[in-house]
Amino acid sequence: MRLVLELAGKGWPEVAPNPLVGCVIVKNGEVLATGYHKCFGEAHAEVNAIQALPARISPKDCELYVNLEPCSHHGKTPPCADLIIEKGFKKVIVASGDPNPLVNGRGTAQLRANGIEVITGVLEPEARYLNRRFYTFHEKKRPYISLKWAESADGFISRLPVPKNREDNLISGPDAFAFAHQLRAEHMGVLVGKNTVLLDNPSLTTRLVKGNNPVKVLLDTRLEVPVHFRIFHSGAETLVFNAQKEGKEGNVSYIRFHADQVDPLDQVLETLYSAGIQSLLVEGGSSVLQAFIRRDMYDAVYKIVNPALALKTGVIAPSFEMHGVQPKQLGSDLLFQV
Repeated sequence: MRLVLELAGKGWPEVAPNPLVGCVIVKNGEVLATGYHKCFGEAHAEVNAIQALPARISPKDCELYVNLEPCSHHGKTPPCADLIIEKGFKKVIVASGDPNPLVNGRGTAQLRANGIEVITGVLEPEARYLNRRFYTFHEKKRPYISLKWAESADGFISRLPVPKNREDNLISGPDAFAFAHQLRAEHMGVLVGKNTVLLDNPSLTTRLVKGNNPVKVLLDTRLEVPVHFRIFHSGAETLVFNAQKEGKEGNVSYIRFHADQVDPLDQVLETLYSAGIQSLLVEGGSSVLQAFIRRDMYDAVYKIVNPALALKTGVIAPSFEMHGVQPKQLGSDLLFQV
C-alpha cells in the first residue's frame, strides 16, 4: 500500500480536482503491474494497472491494492468497480473510502455483492492525508484552507507607511517568494483582502513555478480596488465579493454579499464550495487572516519569518501560536508549518 500511495502522488496536480489514486496488482506477494491516475478526465489508476498486467496472468489469481475506494458511477470514465468485477479479481485491498456522495461506500458494497473479498483501512491515515483537500471538501462542505503570511522577526507583515517602491516592502527572500508561488500552484483558489491589493498590487500568479494560476478571490466591500490593478489582468478568473455589485465582466465575477449574512466568510466559502473549488490559499492581509484564525477555519498554516529583519513598527502580523513547532530553513528565512 505504501507503493500505491507513492504512485498516487505522481498525479499531482494534473488530476485535480479528482483525488490522487494509485493501484498495484499482486500475485503471491509479487508486484506484477502498477498504475496511477495521471490526468483529470483520463483513465483511472485501476484501469492503468489492469492494462499493464501481462496477458499471461489471470486477474482471478491476483490481489488488487488501491488507496481509494473504486468508483461505482459513470463520470468522465466508466466505473472501476465494474471493471474489477468483470476481470474476476477475488480480493481487493483499499486504504480509505471515497467521501464523494456518488460513491461513498457503494464501490466496496458492489465488489462484495459480487463475491469479492474487500479489506479496508490499510494505511488509512496516510491515504486520507494524501487526499486531504478532497476529503475536506466533501466532508466539511468547504475548501481545504491554508493560511500563509511572512513576518519580520519582531512580528510585522508590512512597513508603515508603505514604501512607494514595492520591492522596499518585501519581508522575505527569493526562496520564500518561490515557495509562495508553489503554494498557489497547489491550491485551486487564492484569497486576499482589498488592503493587500491596494498596498502591494499583486498578480497572484504562479509565474515562478510550473502550475496553473489559481482562481483569485478578492474581498472588497466597497469596490475600492481600481480595475487596472494586476489582480484583474493576469489570465485567471477573479471573484470579487462586495456589497454593491453583481454580475460578470470578462474574467471578473462580482458577487454581492447577502444583506442578512452574519459572517461574510460563510458566503465566500459556500460560493467556492458550490463552484467546486476544493482548496483555498489565504494570503492576507492581517485582518483577513485573523478572521479565519478566529473562526478556527483553516487546515494548514504557513508562517514565514525573516530572522534578520526587525521593523519595530508597521502592520502587526496575525496572532497564531506555534508552540513546539520546529522551523525549516527556507533560504535565509524560517518556515513554521502546521
